Amino acid sequence: MTNRITEASPLYYSRVAGFGLLLMAILAMFSNFSVLEGLIIPDDAATTATNIITNEMLFRSGFTSFIIVLILDVLVAWALYVLLRPVNKNLAMLAAWFRLVYTAIFGIALYNFLNVLQLLSGAKYLTVFTTDQLHAQLMLLIHAFNNGWLIGLVFFGFHLLVLGYLIIKSGGYIPRIIGIFLILASAGYLIDSIAHFLLPNYADYKTIFLLVVAIPGVIGELSLAFWLLIKGVKVQ
Repeated sequence: MTNRITEASPLYYSRVAGFGLLLMAILAMFSNFSVLEGLIIPDDAATTATNIITNEMLFRSGFTSFIIVLILDVLVAWALYVLLRPVNKNLAMLAAWFRLVYTAIFGIALYNFLNVLQLLSGAKYLTVFTTDQLHAQLMLLIHAFNNGWLIGLVFFGFHLLVLGYLIIKSGGYIPRIIGIFLILASAGYLIDSIAHFLLPNYADYKTIFLLVVAIPGVIGELSLAFWLLIKGVKVQ
């Protein structure tokens, strides 16, 4: 009976990690495209405020999706640690900590979205600020969210780097090609973050950096999610 439970454990954690990664991707895409891309206009505070006020439930739904993503990030960090602990316990723990630090930073950044709702819907704020001041405060909160998320992605990039290395060194525990794509995605996240920090004209190259992040990131992270969910892991 004990052996049967032991044999089932890697498959169980594989399903948890795979399901968490897949659901996380779906929710993050919804929040990103419906809220960040759909409602927020970077250079137009007035339109952004109008979009959020007239689509308040959509904005709240996007915020809620991000909260669920935070919870899933913790579950995925735990499940991946258990799965990759046999490869190298210390590195598996390091990968988990990098993801947890990213999750904590993202959660703090997400707090700014709550302030956006309070700013736009609270009557007392409308009497304190002029319209221009209200719009300036709104964009300040949105920029604070973006900057916090950007800092968090540095830690997420290192998480993918360690995770990819563990997969490559696992000897077929998980296909090595997935590990290679995760390392490429890690490089993409780190390059994009450094470019944000160093290039004052980052917007001129935004599309290029987006492709550098998106292509290996989507392939690597979704491949890992589907493989864990469908195939599971090989117990050596």
